[in-house]
Amino acid sequence: MTHRAGPESNPSGSTSAFPEVSEPVLRRVQDTIIAWFEDTARDLPWRHPNTSAWAILVSEIMSQQTPVARVEPRWRAWMDKWPTPADLAAAPTAEVLHAWDRLGYPRRALRLQEAAEVIAADLDNRVPETTEELERLPGIGSYTAAAVSSFAFGRKTTVLDTNVRRVLIRLFAGRERPTTSPGRKETAWAAALVPEDWHVEWNAGVMEFGALVCTARNPDCQACPLQDICTWNRLGRPASATKPETQKWAGTDRQLRGAIMDVLKTAHVAGDDRHGVRLDVFTAAVTDFDPALLDSLAESTATAVARVRELSADQDRITRLITDLVDDGLAQQVDGRLALPNS
Repeated sequence: MTHRAGPESNPSGSTSAFPEVSEPVLRRVQDTIIAWFEDTARDLPWRHPNTSAWAILVSEIMSQQTPVARVEPRWRAWMDKWPTPADLAAAPTAEVLHAWDRLGYPRRALRLQEAAEVIAADLDNRVPETTEELERLPGIGSYTAAAVSSFAFGRKTTVLDTNVRRVLIRLFAGRERPTTSPGRKETAWAAALVPEDWHVEWNAGVMEFGALVCTARNPDCQACPLQDICTWNRLGRPASATKPETQKWAGTDRQLRGAIMDVLKTAHVAGDDRHGVRLDVFTAAVTDFDPALLDSLAESTATAVARVRELSADQDRITRLITDLVDDGLAQQVDGRLALPNS
């Protein structure tokens, strides 16, 4: 598409949270973003022509809160192993969790398998096209449903991830960043900005623009082709009154849960999960711990166990997290031993 010239500022002058955007300004932004995306978009495998809707769905689930650089190799391996929903639905849960590797939030892998089971059993192994149908699948929220409906089927939807919301809020509302999650007003406002034509390119383009140019930290405003009409830039890029919430990792339950999961995945590869890993290797007090407990484990599994024990010696905390993993379906406990689910 060609770049259309437009006014040098947003004439609305509105100070509302979601201001009205004039048609000339909106057309300028739409054309610029779409043209920029056509020239600059990263060559991601799930963007290639003829990529299946299932492959796109997998990419969207994997990419939630996870950098693309970490997702791509996992996605390729996953699609080689389970190219259709039916393939994943039939896979042992332990294999699914192991294949998820270090993408984080392993419950996403379980929800993806549950969605695959529904698609395979009830939908003739075909990913549904509409956002309404997609949102009925386990673990599929409004963002993922809109993204899959747009990118896989070319339907007009409003795709609102953090990158998209940040670009729109800066361009038109003059704020550094959006709220934690979009409400109805913001969703309706963003929907009105989606063009009738080229809406797939718009959805993908704004998202890419937020990932590469209008980033959360250190945005490249000098390289931005919209800097002259960006309300936030024209206002001097004012900082938000509140600091963004950052997710800590070191010392958190999330870190310790991940370390326990690493033990189970390592044991699965080493064959130590045939009978499971004894619970007392996790929970025995330092003064009561017998190193001989590790003798029956492969060296890799024993090393992973040592990592858990380095992170925490709190027996109650570790027991609680193990219970949570079992309740979440990420582990199974049988006869005092722990392993990945064997279903």
